[in-house]
Amino acid sequence: MTAQKSNPKLKSPPAQTAPPPVARGSLWLHELRSRVFRNTRTVRVWLPPDYDGWGETRYPVLYLNDGQNLFEPTTAFAGVHWQVGETASRLIAEGKIAPLIIVGIDNTGRNRVREYIPYRSLDPRVIGPQGKRYPDFLRREVIPLIEKYYSVAKGPENTGLGGSSLGGLITLYTQLAAPGVFGRLLIESPSLFVADRRILEECRRFRDWPFRVYLGMGTHEVGQAEKDERIVNDARELGTILRGAGLDTRRLRIQLEEGASHSESAWAARFPAALEFLYSGLSKGAESPD
Repeated sequence: MTAQKSNPKLKSPPAQTAPPPVARGSLWLHELRSRVFRNTRTVRVWLPPDYDGWGETRYPVLYLNDGQNLFEPTTAFAGVHWQVGETASRLIAEGKIAPLIIVGIDNTGRNRVREYIPYRSLDPRVIGPQGKRYPDFLRREVIPLIEKYYSVAKGPENTGLGGSSLGGLITLYTQLAAPGVFGRLLIESPSLFVADRRILEECRRFRDWPFRVYLGMGTHEVGQAEKDERIVNDARELGTILRGAGLDTRRLRIQLEEGASHSESAWAARFPAALEFLYSGLSKGAESPD
């Protein structure tokens, strides 16, 4: 379906622009001026084919970081996008998941590293990290924007968060800093090494994990045997921590993909399985079955 500049089924969103067509469904762009970060970014809202903003139907939502890389090759890094709209449309049509809204939150380019890292770090070198503001940015600015203008099913059982690389790191940190907001996490190739693996230390002390967690990682993330081994071991350690906190196979899915790299193409390839695992069995506006 071609995205349009006006839609009678939308509840009068703020200033927005319509991008080129997205395979099925529709995509809407909003300009968000953040008081938390004191900058401006695009928020991309994908609506499923049956979206009816006038009706009583409420839709689950998945928020994803690095929104530029999700829906279109023209905005994606290296021209490779996750094919989020195509994948969600197919899974909905096949009855594997209920219709949902997917929100892509753009990064701000040169500020991406600082916004996605919550700790002072030497690897990568970050002196003024701003990542500790990210949970407030989501709760005070992004989520209210979406809930104001779209038919959203509220509550953690209906709300997911995800990202890759540093976007995966800040997803994990947000769960620790703001438990009870997100009930479904999609964590792809998270940068667990940041600040001498501090996130893993904090995860060991945490117990309020969401309904479901998907963790994906390749065995050939950077192409250097020693570093790849450390990266995979960190992912396995995170898996051990999650299982030790009580997440069984119904709540936790770990995908260690042999030969997969640290790339948009790898994350796109794993996205269908991740989305189906996180949102299968969840009806529009229904309580979690977990």
